[in-house]
Amino acid sequence: MPNRSQDPLFQLIKSLQKAEKRHFKLYIKRNSAKDDLKVIQLFDALEKLSDFDEKNLFKKIPGIAKPQLANLKNHLYRQLLSSLRLLKSNDSIDMQLHEQIDYARILYNKGLYHQSLKILDRAKELAHQYHQDSFLIQIISLEKKIETLHITRSMQDRAEQLTAEANVVNEKRRVITQLSNLALQLYSWYVKNGHARNEADEKDIKDFFKQQLPPNSDIMNGFYEQLYLYQSYCWYAFIRQDFLMYYRYSQKWLSLFEKEPFMVEVETGHYIKGLHNLLNAHFDLRNFKAFSHTLKKFEQFAESEAANKHDIFRVHSFIYIHSAKLNQHLMQGTFRDGLTLVSDLEQQLSDNALYIDQHRVLVFNYKIASLYFGNGDYNTCIDYLRRIINDHVDLRNDLQCYARLLHLMAHYELGNAELIESSLIKSVYRFMAKMDNLTIVEEEMFRFLRHSFQIPAKQVKTELRSFLEKIKQYEKSRFETRSFAYLDVISWVESKVYGKTMSQVIHDKYLLSKHK
Repeated sequence: MPNRSQDPLFQLIKSLQKAEKRHFKLYIKRNSAKDDLKVIQLFDALEKLSDFDEKNLFKKIPGIAKPQLANLKNHLYRQLLSSLRLLKSNDSIDMQLHEQIDYARILYNKGLYHQSLKILDRAKELAHQYHQDSFLIQIISLEKKIETLHITRSMQDRAEQLTAEANVVNEKRRVITQLSNLALQLYSWYVKNGHARNEADEKDIKDFFKQQLPPNSDIMNGFYEQLYLYQSYCWYAFIRQDFLMYYRYSQKWLSLFEKEPFMVEVETGHYIKGLHNLLNAHFDLRNFKAFSHTLKKFEQFAESEAANKHDIFRVHSFIYIHSAKLNQHLMQGTFRDGLTLVSDLEQQLSDNALYIDQHRVLVFNYKIASLYFGNGDYNTCIDYLRRIINDHVDLRNDLQCYARLLHLMAHYELGNAELIESSLIKSVYRFMAKMDNLTIVEEEMFRFLRHSFQIPAKQVKTELRSFLEKIKQYEKSRFETRSFAYLDVISWVESKVYGKTMSQVIHDKYLLSKHK
């Protein structure tokens, strides 16, 4: 996948929609004395470039000298943001509130503090309606400033009222900050490490969660207090592989938006993330029917105006829906059908590379590799796993480990005994041991792989049966099944023992579960 230029101005221009470009041209011409401004020349030249290249840029704008470029770029960047701010001023409640507070400050500075207070009253009502407590702090602070410096005679007991409001809002913000910090830190732990590896990880997470969770969190009723509380419980449960708790709190997360539907447009990103987590919970619990229902609901929402109002929501909807579709094929064993999505997915990832972080690409590469492995195309599986192994990113140590293990298994399927015996099995084992990522299941896997090349071919199936019996007893053990969350080792071994494809084995399990 090609790397996008890291030049901020170039990235901003490439992110613009047609309407935004048209508005900028009108804005800059209306606010300048000349129609042939150098910033417009620079804008046009950058827009036509496929990748940022300063030498090529100077060829397109010979009238601009090299010493001028830095200042022109800074000026163009500011003008683009000003144009976008004007165009998008009504797109979100926070921008509307920012605008109202700015108007109030302008009026106050003009000495029209009564008019300023009227605007602040309206802004306060809006902030209360949409739970925007951070704006309430700014509004109340400006109100207190006006009341302190001027005799407004607005109402009796004004000082007591403002003091009480400020205390209530500050306490709410303190709790929200504590909960949002907890949710963020837990999510950060997962992005770095994945699921808890052992009892030590489990204990650390439990202790951290208990220490950071605010008292009386179970009786909180504010929208944002509950949102961040449910998010914290989601990550806490997911890290610990308590998928039933993960499902419950993902559902509670979305129920907040069902109670107050107008908040979907205010916090679209959180709503999309909630749908994603609910889909993941259904996937982990193999709730096939509920998974399909939620995916359909998500796809319908992705067509809505709210989901397409901003690029970031559109792209996140695309990422999470496609991730869910790949998961659906992985849990149903329909690997061949899943691979039909890959070409379009990769094109979309390339087209939207500006908005997509490395973590998402890493996860997609692993899921695609798993589909190719399940479909028996081990060479292409290895190609995708190399993207993870050779990337050297400090993310998802768990996927880094299991990508190497799946890479080892693909070489086993290809019969590359010499490569496996000479170096591969040792390097993968060392890497997983270094990351403290070896469970009993992985130890048994390495033991089987080492032994399998030293016995006659006719005895391999007997060894596979023995291997299957050993690992199946850990199917319900949470820490040992960590590996099953990444690799369906049991289905792979069963396919060898029963002479079926891995796709057939998993699909048969899906059909059996569906009938139940």
